[in-house]
Amino acid sequence: MKKIHFNKITIIGVGLIGGSLAISLKEAGACATVVGVGRGVENLKTAKRLGIIDSYTTDVKEGVKDSDFVVVGVPVLSIAKVIKTAAPYFKKGAIVTDVGSVKEAVVRDVEPLMPDSVFFVGGHPIAGTEHSGAEAAFSGLFKDRRCILTPTSNTDNNALEKVKAMWELAGSEVVIMDAKAHDVILASVSHLPHVIAYSLVNTVADMEQKAGDVLKYSAGGFKDFTRIASSSPEMWRDICLMNKDAVLRLLDEFQKRLDEIKGHIKDGNAELVQKDFERAKRVRDSLKR
Repeated sequence: MKKIHFNKITIIGVGLIGGSLAISLKEAGACATVVGVGRGVENLKTAKRLGIIDSYTTDVKEGVKDSDFVVVGVPVLSIAKVIKTAAPYFKKGAIVTDVGSVKEAVVRDVEPLMPDSVFFVGGHPIAGTEHSGAEAAFSGLFKDRRCILTPTSNTDNNALEKVKAMWELAGSEVVIMDAKAHDVILASVSHLPHVIAYSLVNTVADMEQKAGDVLKYSAGGFKDFTRIASSSPEMWRDICLMNKDAVLRLLDEFQKRLDEIKGHIKDGNAELVQKDFERAKRVRDSLKR
């Protein structure tokens, strides 16, 4: 594993991902100081109190000044806007990366914003919980998880190697992937499940309004299945809109599946209902290995 050390790291968006990365890098001795940047002063104060960051500011321009390494952890629709504001103030030789769950549009929008001798590498750690904010951050979030990096022909190799080393230091297995391929995969295994979870909770909430006292009977199955519906609505709004083509394709495929099982149940076809359920069980059980 390549050893890295940065004098100053700036985390823009000190939430679960940005905060947990700061903790991991500090524990590994990979930086001298970490500066947090964000809109919420109380969250930044919490991050400082917890030792996640060493100082903070709400001014992006001030936060990136003289920083060797900048990690942008804001909702995906805001990534390019934030970087555009910060770009004139990046230190020469600085490396900039993001943690957004959508990559093709982010990389396309951000690369032209990079000043000469400032290097961008698109990234996405496949880790997280339904919680958000600095208080949700913890050591070990990225341990034994994958992190996808999406370099292009414009990506500086040295910057790519340093970003790769950073995520490996945090405990991740780094995978290099085309940005478009990333978006299709994540639409399948992450974006679609979140849309389904939100929709399921809203469906049951509608039943609560009509029938009353529905949710008080929810147990482990409902709570486990809908856990991710407690995730940040702002973040997932942006992800769905920015990756809408892939998300809409997957929603169409999911609707076909729903229509099929609906037809089997309507017809009373026990064999086909069980066949669908058995296939799903085999696939889901394989994830435990």
